[in-house]
Amino acid sequence: MQSDGAVTRVLVVAHRTAATEPLLEAVRERASRGRCMFTLLVPNPVHGFARALDPDDADEDEARGTIERALPRLSEAAGGPVEGIIGVADPSAAVQDALNIRGFDEIIISTLSPRISRWLKLDLPSKLSGLGVPITTITPADREEQVSTAA
Repeated sequence: MQSDGAVTRVLVVAHRTAATEPLLEAVRERASRGRCMFTLLVPNPVHGFARALDPDDADEDEARGTIERALPRLSEAAGGPVEGIIGVADPSAAVQDALNIRGFDEIIISTLSPRISRWLKLDLPSKLSGLGVPITTITPADREEQVSTAA
């Protein structure tokens, strides 16, 4: 948290795990440590033939539905409103865009279990560690936080 008493801006990156209990617990815990403003970023999933075309032109219905289902639960866990935004299909690029455009102080990545998570297979947390903000990775399977802080 920032030492000047300012609100800490936390970017929550999730898709299929956006309303899962491990993520909600992490948001509650982070909110309990000081004033925060949370934003849920859902990278727009692209399936099938759309991957061969321009993935940035893909329909956003799935991502929008994820946000609509997750925001009430996340807002309750955060103790206040949570904003939802849709990013580009590539989760790394989506996070970098969000940081560059809006500026965040911390990132929480919520993903599937290591056994099936594409984001973990892509090594997303390590790739984002160079952005200079603390990153917390939440996986529902092990229900444990894995924290890596970028220096």
